[in-house]
Amino acid sequence: MPATVAILGRPNVGKSTLFNRLAGRRLALVHDTPGVTRDWKVVRASFGNLKFDLVDTAGLIEDGKTSLTTRMKRSTEAVLREKADIALFVIDARAGVTPHDEEIASWIRPYQVPVIVIANKCEGKAGEGGYYEAFKLGLGDPVAFSAEHGDGLGELIQRLAQLLPEEPEETEAREPEDGPLKLAIVGRPNAGKSTLINRLLGEQRMLTGPEAGITRDSIALDWSWGGKPVCLYDTAGLRRQARVKHKLERLSVGDTLRAIDFAHVVVLICDPEIPISHQDIKIASEVLDEGRALILAFNKMDQIKDKAAFKRKAKETVKRQLPHAKGVHVAYLSALRGDGVKALMPEVFRVYEIWNTRLPTSLLNRWLAGVLERHPLPLAARRVLKIRYISQIKTRPPTFALYANRPDDIPASYLRYLENELRQTFKLPGIPLRLQVKGGKNPYLKKK
Repeated sequence: MPATVAILGRPNVGKSTLFNRLAGRRLALVHDTPGVTRDWKVVRASFGNLKFDLVDTAGLIEDGKTSLTTRMKRSTEAVLREKADIALFVIDARAGVTPHDEEIASWIRPYQVPVIVIANKCEGKAGEGGYYEAFKLGLGDPVAFSAEHGDGLGELIQRLAQLLPEEPEETEAREPEDGPLKLAIVGRPNAGKSTLINRLLGEQRMLTGPEAGITRDSIALDWSWGGKPVCLYDTAGLRRQARVKHKLERLSVGDTLRAIDFAHVVVLICDPEIPISHQDIKIASEVLDEGRALILAFNKMDQIKDKAAFKRKAKETVKRQLPHAKGVHVAYLSALRGDGVKALMPEVFRVYEIWNTRLPTSLLNRWLAGVLERHPLPLAARRVLKIRYISQIKTRPPTFALYANRPDDIPASYLRYLENELRQTFKLPGIPLRLQVKGGKNPYLKKK
């Protein structure tokens, strides 16, 4: 297994910017608000044969006496105690070494983890004084660095190479191109997304609590369920657009929407106290418009007294409010107690298989002939409409091309009828289906 390099320090010194620089892409939210990062996130970084797991941790807040800041500190402690082989201790060279930096340095020492001090923001001469001050921390020679511009990257990689073994070239079989199933957990703030992630993983990996909006950026977690690789995305809660006022919250929303773009299956967590709110419908529509498979999960079912009545009402609400997600699977669970959670992952993989469905062309055209015979196309301006051929042109989601003589005249209601028949005949519930109508003759007929 690759070594683990953890980035830590007080808030707003540039830890997430350093994380993005070493990862080679923007993965962590960066904002001038202290404490943006609250959960630690991991990415595989590589420089030649030097490969390591890079961890971005929550900022260590000075005099953090609230329940949330205490949990953030414990999360960082767990990384340092259980995972880290090297710590990158980041200070703001422009601000110089603060008493809080000295306190963190004293806190790090007992862990006996090799430490590299990063004097960040050293571009130009503004950070020169802070760089020399960093020597007095007693953690070895600091690295003059600029996470924003990449200055000092070469020296940092050399220092890491002295402490980390080079990974041998990979000789074993590579993972299939499809890679792991990508599963995003989304929903409104405080719906229980992080609690569900912790329940699935069997550990307190994500910060949780009564405060709404603890998770601010999307956290990708490599996991395995039943021997099958899964990449889990925990995301920030999505509020109504009118309530998203601050730049940081807009960044969080954008990060969540990107997680939906990357996902294969999306579990939308709903609060049973407000079943299928307007915001839930918007999120579900976003998931389906992006072509992702969707599962609705009503969390906190331990708070519902009459569960049978609630489930009847929920099914009716889903059917009425989400007509474009016919057959979508609905799960009922309590992430806090674990009720119903075991049944979730089998359903995720079942929906994933449906999302990957590919139907033989011959089977589709026999189906089409039967449908047209039972329910012929209407006339358009007294002209006969014909659908000559159907083929599946892609999966994920299943997408079908219909070849017709007058494609623009086929009514939308008839296309909805075809979609419903496809779902029912080939058992494709709860996933988006796409029908594209094209002009011209059967492209697969041989020319004479």
